[in-house]
Amino acid sequence: MIEALKHLNLRARREWLKAAGAASLLAMSGRLGAIPLWKDAKFSDNPFTLGVASGDPSPDGFVIWSKLAPKPLERGQGMPRRALEVDWLVASDERMLEVVQRGKVIAHPELGHSLHVELKGLRPAANYYYQFIAAGAASPIGRARTLPQADSALSQLRFGVAGCQRYEDGYFTAWKHLAAEDFDFVFHYGDYIYEYGPMRGSKTRPVNRTMPGAPDETYTLDDYRNRYAIYKLDPDLQAAHHATPFVMSFDDHEVDNNWAGDTSEEGVPSEIFLLRRAAAFHAWYEHMPVRRAQMPRGPHIQMFRRFTAGDLMTVHVLDTRQYRSPIACGDGVKANCAEAADPRRSLLGGMQEKWLHDGFKGHRARWTVLAQQIPIMRGDRNPDPAILGLSMDKWDGYSATRDRMFGAAEKSNLKNLVSVCGDVHFNCASNLKKDFADEKSATLGVEFTSTSITSLGDGFDINARFKSLMQQDPHIKFYNGQRGYTGHTVTRERWQADFKVLDRVSSRDGKLSTRRRFVLE
Repeated sequence: MIEALKHLNLRARREWLKAAGAASLLAMSGRLGAIPLWKDAKFSDNPFTLGVASGDPSPDGFVIWSKLAPKPLERGQGMPRRALEVDWLVASDERMLEVVQRGKVIAHPELGHSLHVELKGLRPAANYYYQFIAAGAASPIGRARTLPQADSALSQLRFGVAGCQRYEDGYFTAWKHLAAEDFDFVFHYGDYIYEYGPMRGSKTRPVNRTMPGAPDETYTLDDYRNRYAIYKLDPDLQAAHHATPFVMSFDDHEVDNNWAGDTSEEGVPSEIFLLRRAAAFHAWYEHMPVRRAQMPRGPHIQMFRRFTAGDLMTVHVLDTRQYRSPIACGDGVKANCAEAADPRRSLLGGMQEKWLHDGFKGHRARWTVLAQQIPIMRGDRNPDPAILGLSMDKWDGYSATRDRMFGAAEKSNLKNLVSVCGDVHFNCASNLKKDFADEKSATLGVEFTSTSITSLGDGFDINARFKSLMQQDPHIKFYNGQRGYTGHTVTRERWQADFKVLDRVSSRDGKLSTRRRFVLE
């Protein structure tokens, strides 16, 4: 189940509840006062070009999403500036004959005519199917699955982890294969879109496909809406969303490369960057199957949250972007950066750190999962054994936050801690050591880093640099630079991680294989 944020000061809590109330009103199916609805609406084109999606599952429901966009790449996406009432259906069968719930939702122009319906009252651990109907036009049918009841005995759960899907770097073939996995849910760790302008390519990194219209870098709400539409028109990405619920997160490229708190990579004034961040968060919410609690308030959004799957697994979804201190030592890979270890700095922010550490206490689930964006493990990026080069954008750049989290995990006696993440465009399996400089120190958990869907193109299996880095960091047990996703099968006695890779993403016919399998007992 989803746990609401508890540790807000009184004033912040009032503001949060006020915003959540406003969001709730916006998404209600009933009419609010004198909302001018679009009567006798007719569409000359399919309004459901961006597909459907489900997300944030709970034991009695999930979110179902779509967005009316008959002309998705035009400004306004072919919709008038009027609200429209849309019907939705949920059934227990794929043919939508056994309808168990139905209702109406208003598509508001203020939210780009996006649809977010939070379902309740469904059976736990069950498959359901859903569909929207607008002015007689029917959406595709999506499949979703509720989570098991909290604390109920659960024998197995399967989920996928994926992200980093730069459009120009390749085809989304991995999503097509993931759609066939029959996962209970998928964790998307971020970089759903890339904000960059047109990519010109090189001999080492060709442009495998060109974005329609060759749009420039994203800054405004219309820019971000257009970029999401380009990505969401992809049939393989739509297939994955139609097949299983997603637990959505975001990393940097949904806003701007390597942004940190209220600072941007370009160094623009914070008050200017926050305008861009507000536009980016607004567009992110419009296009994601998330709850009203995730509706942004200007440049702020409540993204970290918690899920529980029976007695098997507690999942802490973290936000490693919005609350972090500025990146240390000017970003990049640095050696001997004292600022990175400053205990006054935080990757998560004080409120989120407390929420996470408190969540470790009194844990009852068999496995504790950190679902987040960037590697926690120490990763030496310099192949020279005499130089320890650490990425300032990862947990290595905020080592005091990592130390505090490890301390809280030890204090709470967590025995089965697993981190799943991405961002770095390679597969990796690593032990999480209390002291990464001492291989004999206690192992506090395990981390599985998933490669990208397409980012950096076809990639490679392993090279001399990866082999050298594994020798320097013996806690790292596996490196692979191909594209794909990770599938996780979790039981009470073991955790199995399958690294699924494609031989290429430069064409649509890439072949999928399991490159390596790891098992935790």
